[in-house]
Parts: sequence; C-alpha cells; structure tokens
Amino acid sequence: MKKTVPNAAANPNFSLDSTVGLSATTKVAEQLVSVPLRNSARPEPASHFFAVVPDVDTESMLCHASETLASLSVMATDLARELEGPRRHVILAIQQLSALSELLVNRALDNLHPPVGLPEK
Repeated sequence: MKKTVPNAAANPNFSLDSTVGLSATTKVAEQLVSVPLRNSARPEPASHFFAVVPDVDTESMLCHASETLASLSVMATDLARELEGPRRHVILAIQQLSALSELLVNRALDNLHPPVGLPEK
C-alpha cells in the first residue's frame, strides 16, 4: 500500500501539523518522556531488572565488578580461540579492555584496603 504525502511546495496553505496532528502527538510524547524526569521518586520499570542495593559498600561493589570483569575476560578468551581474522582481533581487544578494567578495579580495592605486608602510600 502506497501512502501519498501532500506536497507542501504546491500548496502554500499546507500545514503538516494540522494535516497529521503532529503538534498534539508531539505534546503527548513530550509529556510521556518528561514524566520520569519530573518524578524521580518512582523509578522506571526497566530499572527493576538491574539494580544495585542502595546500602552496598564500595568494597563489595568493587569485588563484584572485579569478578564480573574476570569472567568477561575468560569468556572473551574462549571465544577468541574459535574465531579467526578481524573478528578474533575485535574479541581480543574486548578481552584486553576487560583485563585492564579488572586491574583498575583491583587497584581501587587495594587503595581502600592495602594488602597485608605492603607499605601504605
């Protein structure tokens, strides 16, 4: 089915807003989009899928992040063994980024609680 769109150049009195009703639609869409911004006490339904408990301490979050990054690194390495060429290079880059991020998180953990036997800075 082909839709004919009025030619705005042929009709000087043509108004897209009045023909399609975009101004009303735009106002409704704007209200729907801005509602969550105005009501921060009510989280978005999608945010219930993945959430961090508000009272979790920094050390616990960093530990979980480190373990997650270590798992990502292992999965990427396993996948890289099955690939060749440019795809392999991409997954190895992802593995290197995850390993680097794991190192940064572990350093942050060390800064919070230096390992026993190492001098504090």
